[in-house]
Amino acid sequence: MNEGAGARLLPMGERAVLVELASLAGVLALAGALQAARPPGVVDLVPAARTVLVQVDPAVLTLAQARAWIERVAAGERPGGAGGAHPPAAPARSHVIDVRYDGPDLAAVAAALGLAPGELVARHTAADWRVAFTGFAPGFGYLISPQWPFDVPRLPAPRTAVPEGALGLAAEFSGVYPRRTPGGWQLIGTAATRMFDPLAAEPALLAPGDLVRFRAVGT
Repeated sequence: MNEGAGARLLPMGERAVLVELASLAGVLALAGALQAARPPGVVDLVPAARTVLVQVDPAVLTLAQARAWIERVAAGERPGGAGGAHPPAAPARSHVIDVRYDGPDLAAVAAALGLAPGELVARHTAADWRVAFTGFAPGFGYLISPQWPFDVPRLPAPRTAVPEGALGLAAEFSGVYPRRTPGGWQLIGTAATRMFDPLAAEPALLAPGDLVRFRAVGT
């Protein structure tokens, strides 16, 4: 694979390869294809906005073998690899997150998009969201939707403290802050669902590929 193919492979130490891509759509397509053709020795696949990190166990899959596998999958092949046929991917998990649409930026964002606040809420709750990737803070999912065409600018200056549960918009993404933290996203609501519980068996509620619907509840 090379720059002309729209991606670049970079070594990341002795146990990982970083794939740089030109777009989020490319990331999601490659991450899905790699997951579907995942051979023994791949420890983790970590998508981000423009990259996919492939972590391996070099005792099972060398970095050279991993690079060759990534290149074949990116070229459209589905190699069986040393482990033979791969099991089907697990079905995506679905979540419904209740939200009070009471955020301090709701009216301003709606006006900037040429909508009334109620119209923005209706568009947001009608959309089918998917977790493109996670990051920023434990439990923070970057959600995208084909029914959400808006590009929302970040705040000119980040807030020094955004409360846990705040629902924000930035660029094409929606996201719920899992804990109190600084942040520059436009806040349109407050989620009742806890996004991260360090004492739970699975601390983070959301994982890449999960499906999400937002449901408006009373203020």
